[in-house]
Amino acid sequence: MSSEPVRPRPQPTVITHTRVIDGSGAPAYLGDVVLEHGKITAILPPGGYPDATGTTRVIDGAGLITSPGFIDMHGHSELQILLHPEHPAKLTQGVTTEVFGQDGLSYAPVDDATLGAMRQKLAGWNGNPSDLEYSWRTVGEYLDRLDAGIGVNAAYLLPQGTIRALAMGLGPGDPTPEQLSAQVKLVADGMEQGAVGLSSGLTYTPGMYAGEAELARLCATVAAYGGYYAPHHRSYGAGALDAYAQMIALAAETGVALHLTHATMDFAPNEGKAPELLAMLDAALEAGVDITCDTYPYLSGATSLASLLPGWAAAGDAEAVIARLEDDPTAAKIRHDMEANGSDGGHGMPVDWDSVEIASVGTPQLNVLAGQTIAEIARIQRVEPFTVFCNVLAADRLATGVLLHVGNEENVQAITKHRTHTGGSAGMLVGTKPHPRGWGTFPRFISHYARDLGLMDLPEMVHHLTGRPAARLKLAERGLLRAGYAADLVVFDPDALLDMATYTEPRQPAAGINYVFVNGVCAIDDHRPTGALAGRALRRTPEGNTQAS
Repeated sequence: MSSEPVRPRPQPTVITHTRVIDGSGAPAYLGDVVLEHGKITAILPPGGYPDATGTTRVIDGAGLITSPGFIDMHGHSELQILLHPEHPAKLTQGVTTEVFGQDGLSYAPVDDATLGAMRQKLAGWNGNPSDLEYSWRTVGEYLDRLDAGIGVNAAYLLPQGTIRALAMGLGPGDPTPEQLSAQVKLVADGMEQGAVGLSSGLTYTPGMYAGEAELARLCATVAAYGGYYAPHHRSYGAGALDAYAQMIALAAETGVALHLTHATMDFAPNEGKAPELLAMLDAALEAGVDITCDTYPYLSGATSLASLLPGWAAAGDAEAVIARLEDDPTAAKIRHDMEANGSDGGHGMPVDWDSVEIASVGTPQLNVLAGQTIAEIARIQRVEPFTVFCNVLAADRLATGVLLHVGNEENVQAITKHRTHTGGSAGMLVGTKPHPRGWGTFPRFISHYARDLGLMDLPEMVHHLTGRPAARLKLAERGLLRAGYAADLVVFDPDALLDMATYTEPRQPAAGINYVFVNGVCAIDDHRPTGALAGRALRRTPEGNTQAS
């Protein structure tokens, strides 16, 4: 960048008589937490801080918990954080770090054509804002853009599907040796520019077209740089356990650290099968495979409506896909794949139109559909659900986002308790009725699953959301409350904490988040956002850790 951005200056602050949960899983204790120059400079016995003088701010932490800021291991905020850099959806949850570049599809590295394709393909997830200056093309340039001023810290995963598109286009097929070499170079370049690892979306085009040998070359490259692989694997429905096994085998083969993204066991065939997945993880851990996972604490998923298409029907750009939907013989084949066979885009499950709810649209005239399932719309219009599916995709040019009501509570609870678990919202922030996980994930983990259901104590849950993900990201001096660590922290009321976001009112900030500090700057002050842009791009360094440059 041409000049160093102007950053807000942190005010010396002490949080007195607070209950400290340090992010390590250790029991809580009482203390005074001292913040100076963007760092935690001391944690003293309660009342141990001398009378404040000068500009030091004193916050009475009695009855409140002070913990590290939460780390969202699965964010989809790449564009929204540039449009709305104060980022209230995450800050009001207590999130101070978010990881972008998920599910194998994102906006760097790109050329002009690939950027256009990604904007179109991801419109159902992130919108396709025309009032945003897309000034970057490389990973380093995108991280520089973030460093110009954002509300939370951000790390970036290299998106395998985007890299494949840049090297060989959007279509299926095996790469030539030259195309594979081009992908490997793009991964190496991205890691050298600060990416923390690689993601994939193996139920999304074009990433789903990659074979195991292709993925292995990319993962081996990531492993050589000390990064991790975060796969959205080939099925979360029928064949889910086999899909997890494939990713574990890939990690064992290549030596790459593995982070299983939104590691849920959704859909009816997987009900009660979380113990089988966890036994598989335990066996791999015992064999020396480095594994973590993330989940969100809800029973509905969220994706784009177009992602339910069979992979062969989703190839190419929006015009090619819509042309297939409007060709009667081709549409009939698509319908059979989706409703009878269970397509690869639908996780091998015959689609249940009652479970597919419109969450967001790119065309304002279609907003009336938000909050209704495809089956409900079909009943109102007196047509077949597949007709609604085709008509909505064509009218919205594939920009429609949906909720999928396919979860199993027993599985959510079992996986949340596992020793590899971290929190990832998978929050999509656009549309009329986005998933409430975008605003409520982290308070819900603590208030509902730890406090109300008692799945684990608060120090352990905070560890899942702070220290453990920080270790996966190899964050340098972040993720724990320690003297000398960055002052990324949240102060919350454990009794009042509550996720307020619902499926009908999804953009409600949480209750009970009193203060949030990002790099020592107060971003939530007495429950209210300050608008401070103190976040930094966090980059993997040649030494192997991840830090602000």
